[in-house]
Amino acid sequence: MDWYVDGSVPGSMSLLRHEIVAYLTRHAGESAGIDEAELVVSEVTGNAVRHAGGPAWVTLTWREEQPLLTVRDLGPGFDETLLQRVADDPEDLDQLDESGRGLFLIHHLAPGLEAGRRPGEGMVVSATLPVKRQPARHHDPPRNTQNALPALGEATEGVGFGKEPFLRALVVQLARSVEFLHGPDAADAAVAQVGADVGGQMEAEFRQARQIVGAMSPEQIADCYVRLKDAIDGGFYVVEVSDDRIVLGNTRCPFGDVVKLAPSLCRMTSSVFGGIAARNVGAPVDVLLEERIAVGDAGCRVVVAFAPEAGLDNAVGHRYEPPRDG
Repeated sequence: MDWYVDGSVPGSMSLLRHEIVAYLTRHAGESAGIDEAELVVSEVTGNAVRHAGGPAWVTLTWREEQPLLTVRDLGPGFDETLLQRVADDPEDLDQLDESGRGLFLIHHLAPGLEAGRRPGEGMVVSATLPVKRQPARHHDPPRNTQNALPALGEATEGVGFGKEPFLRALVVQLARSVEFLHGPDAADAAVAQVGADVGGQMEAEFRQARQIVGAMSPEQIADCYVRLKDAIDGGFYVVEVSDDRIVLGNTRCPFGDVVKLAPSLCRMTSSVFGGIAARNVGAPVDVLLEERIAVGDAGCRVVVAFAPEAGLDNAVGHRYEPPRDG
C-alpha cells in the first residue's frame, strides 16, 4: 500500500499515522506491539517532515510475518552515521540531537531498521514494525472478459492501443477516490483487477500483430511489455532478459507526473506484467517494483522474476499465479 503526503501541510503526517495504525489494528493477529508500532511510525514519518518538509511517499508492505514501513523523501536527509551511534546503545541520550534520539527509539522498538540516500536526492528509511498477523492477501484476480474493453480491431497498426489525456485524468482521479473513500488496500485491489483485464486484451492484440501462437518466450514477453507501454506513451526499455527474469527500466510514466498523487496506480503495471508472464510461463511469478517514478525516483526499475524464491527483500513485490483453469 502506498500513500502520498505533503509534509508542509499541517496535520498531514498525523492523519497518515492514524490511518496506518488503524490498518495495523484491523489486521494484526493480536494487539501486542500496536503501541510500539505507532511510536515507530510517528518517528519515521516525523523524520521525513523535519528533514524534507515537502512531499514524502510512504509504503507499507506485509509480505512477511511482520510489516515493513518505508518512507521516501526528497530532502537533504540526516547524518547516516547516527545509525551506528544509536546501535551502540549510548548511556547518555542527552548527547544526541532530536534526530539521534528518534533513531535510538526506533532502533530499540523496530525489529529491523535501514536508512540510506536515494539516487539523485532524498532519503529512504525502512523499519520493520513490531506486530504480527496472518500472511497478507495478494490481489491476483482472474481476468474478466465481460466488460467494455476496446475491440482488437480498434488498435492502430504498428502501435497498439492508444490513450487520451482525459482518460488518463479519469483513471488517476478514480484511483485517488477509491483510496480516499475505502483505503489504499481497496485501491490496490481495484487497480489490480483492471490491470488483469486490460493486460489480457493487450496481450491478445500483441499476439494478433505478431502472429504468435502458444506460449511466448521471455524475449517475446519483454517485447510485448515495451510495445504496450509505448502505445500509451510510457518510456519503458529492456535492461535484461533471461530464462529466470526480465528487467525493465522506464523514463516516463504513462500517467505523467500526476502518478505521484496516486502511487497505487503502479499496481496497474505490476498486474499487467505479472498476468502476462504467469500465463506464458505457466508458473507463479513475482513482479518487483524496485524503483518508481510514483514515489519520487528518477525512473522505474521493474523485475519480473520467473523464480519467485529469488525475489529481492525490501522491494515492493506482488505474486501472480497462472490461470486457474489451466
